[in-house]
Amino acid sequence: MRAINDRAALDLLLQHGRLSRGQIGALTGLSKPTASQLLARLESAGLVLAVGTTDEGRPGPAAQLYELNPAAAYVAGLDITPARVEVAVADLAGTVVAEYRLPTPRRSPARVPERVREAVAAATGLAGLTPEDMTHVVLGMPGAFDPATGQFRYARHLPGWHAPGVLDEVRKALGTTVDVENDVNLVALAEQRTGAARDAGDFVLLWVDEGIGCAIVLGGRLHRGATGGAGEVGYMPLPGAPVTRNIGRANTGGFQQLAGAPAVAALARTHGIEGRTAADAVARAAAVLTAPAAPGGTEAAPLPSEAEAAGAFLDALATRLAVGLASIVAVLDPDRVVLSGAVPLTGGLPLLSRVADELHGLAISRPQLALGEVHGNPVLSGAVHAALDVARDSVFTTV
Repeated sequence: MRAINDRAALDLLLQHGRLSRGQIGALTGLSKPTASQLLARLESAGLVLAVGTTDEGRPGPAAQLYELNPAAAYVAGLDITPARVEVAVADLAGTVVAEYRLPTPRRSPARVPERVREAVAAATGLAGLTPEDMTHVVLGMPGAFDPATGQFRYARHLPGWHAPGVLDEVRKALGTTVDVENDVNLVALAEQRTGAARDAGDFVLLWVDEGIGCAIVLGGRLHRGATGGAGEVGYMPLPGAPVTRNIGRANTGGFQQLAGAPAVAALARTHGIEGRTAADAVARAAAVLTAPAAPGGTEAAPLPSEAEAAGAFLDALATRLAVGLASIVAVLDPDRVVLSGAVPLTGGLPLLSRVADELHGLAISRPQLALGEVHGNPVLSGAVHAALDVARDSVFTTV
């Protein structure tokens, strides 16, 4: 019972910030003597700090305020791609205290553990810490980690990560506990905590960028599948795309060939819309459709031909995305679908509304559609959240 009460108090401090003994007692239902003993115990363990006083609006002395000790534990989240390793270090309260980006183009696959150690050491050093000071580390990566075999799947473009025992070597190099999570799953976790899926129990996040991925959350929990591959929809067979066989060796086909970045860029060119990247082309089309008419103003409305081309391009792209989503939605029937990644986010509301209209015409289920709301690097944000979940469970239950 003491452990349950301690955890409840720590969770309240995490949620509300500074609280007095009386406030903690009222929120937990504990008596004042029990709340006092609890706070003394947590303060002695280094998990809470006394941080001044406040007048609670009644006669008598001011009440002592307490807050969670942010330095009681630190975590690191990583976003790993072939081009770079990005690291964020956060304290127990969730405040990011350091970030570091290590470029890794054409790096030797044999140096994966050393490379991860180098990136984490640089990030922790900025905060006056070391990798060994991390209570937990989460690696966000494309593909899937099969917990039964200890092997990475669907990630051949990450050299060195398929070697037997590589994760154990990374753990040894960092000197702490390490988990691996699919990068799109981490985006979904970030959206669930602070973004567009905060109040959704069952939701799907579709990530459309260079590649296509999907995260599935059921009953508030990530669904990873038996081998960690749930949501690997890039090769999902769809009308209009070649059926891919031996997908462990092939790189095209299915949903990816319809709506991955190369396909989006090619589709834009067929409508006369150019862009340095697929996202650039989508952004240009969306900008044309949202340009102000402003008669007599300095900004002229787009020519009808420009608007028609932009609309036709986004219509065609929305159909491709909706066809893929219809298969996912028909099986899962989620409350919400969150669209994230460079392509949907640059398309904004003009693309989102078209996808929603198409999807609602193709599927019996009619989930709410929303754009991702987590700014910056949502993979990194999700990795920090995942690492904090583990660290808090460890630290909060050691009193």
